[in-house]
Amino acid sequence: MGSDYDRESELKAFDDSKTGVKGLVDAGVAKVPRMFIHSQHNPHEMSVSTNTQLSIPIIDLEGVHSDAIRRAKIVGEVRNACETWGMFQIFNHGIMKSILEEMIQGIRGFNEQDVEVKKEFYTRDFTKKVIYVSNFDLFQGPAATWKDSFSCIIAPSPPEPTDLPEVCRDIIVEYSKQVMMLTNTLLELAAEALGLKSNHLIDMQCADGVYLIGHYYPACPEPELTLGTKIHTDPSVLTVLLQDQVGGLQLLHQNQWVNVNPVPGALVINTGDLLQLVSNDMFKSSKHRVLANHKAPRVSVGSFFSPFILSSSKLYGPIKELISEENPPKYKEMTVRDYHAFYIAKGLDGTSALQHFKL
Repeated sequence: MGSDYDRESELKAFDDSKTGVKGLVDAGVAKVPRMFIHSQHNPHEMSVSTNTQLSIPIIDLEGVHSDAIRRAKIVGEVRNACETWGMFQIFNHGIMKSILEEMIQGIRGFNEQDVEVKKEFYTRDFTKKVIYVSNFDLFQGPAATWKDSFSCIIAPSPPEPTDLPEVCRDIIVEYSKQVMMLTNTLLELAAEALGLKSNHLIDMQCADGVYLIGHYYPACPEPELTLGTKIHTDPSVLTVLLQDQVGGLQLLHQNQWVNVNPVPGALVINTGDLLQLVSNDMFKSSKHRVLANHKAPRVSVGSFFSPFILSSSKLYGPIKELISEENPPKYKEMTVRDYHAFYIAKGLDGTSALQHFKL
C-alpha cells in the first residue's frame, strides 16, 4: 500500500457507481479494496466465547395475552434479558414464518434485481423516505463496511406504497404492520419489567417512530480484513431484528463476543440506547457487530422503534418513577432529535452516544 493512495477518490468512485458492495462482488473482486480494510480490526482482539452454555436468552411468548401466570414469568425473563444482556430472541411471537421468509426474500430480491432499477433508489439525501445506499457514514468513517442497505420510514408518515421498490413493496407493508403490533406487546412487557404500568412506554410515544433497514452483506473474499457492521449500540428504544440463517451477528457480553446464532422463526430483540436512558441504566443497550463472511450473502431486516425524531420539543430523560434519592438520574433530559444528531455525527466508533448525555 503506497503513500500515493488517494482514499477520497476511491470512496467517490465507489459511491458514484451506485452499485454498492454487491457491484464489486459482481465485478469479480478477489481482494478487499483498501477503503474497506479495518486496520484496527482484529477478529481475535477479544475472545469469541467457546462456552456453548453462553448464549443470549430465548423467550417463548406463548400465552402472553391469555395467561396471567405465564405473562408474569415472561416479564421476569424480559427483565433478566434486558438487565443482563440487552438482547434476546423470541418465538411464538405471532408473526407467521412465511411472512418472515418473504420479508428476507424481499430484501434479497431488491439487492439482486437488475442494477439499473436498484440505482434509481441510491441516494445520500437522508431526508428521503426511501433510501438505498452503501455505508451511511462512507465519507466520515475510518473504513467502510461490507454491506449495502435499503431503508424507509414506516411511521408516523410512511412513503406512498408506489414509492417503495416493486420487488418488496407488499411485504414491507404487511411485515411492518405485524411488527408494530408485536412491539406494542414488547413495550408493555418492558414497562411491567421496570415495575411500571403496561402502557407507560407506549404513552411516552416510544413506538411512534419506526424505521426499517434491510442490510445485504455480500459474500466477502477476505472476511478477516473487514466487517459487515462495526461495533455499535442501537439509537432506538427497541429494535426488532429478523435475520436469515447465515449467521455473523455477535454480542459483546462480559468482554467476550457471543454468537447470536439464527433460530428458524425467531426474532432478535435489542434494547436500544433510549431504553437504557429512560430506565436510568436498569436496562442495558447492547454492543454488537456483524462479521463479514465468505460463505454466502447474509440478509437482515431491522425495525427501529423510538419516539419520532422530528418531534423536536419533547424531552426524554430517566422516568420519574424510577428515580429517587438513592437512585438519582444518571442522564440529563434531551430531545430525540438532539440524540440522533449526536449519534450520526459521532458515527459507529464503538463507543456509546449515551456517554455524552451523562450527568
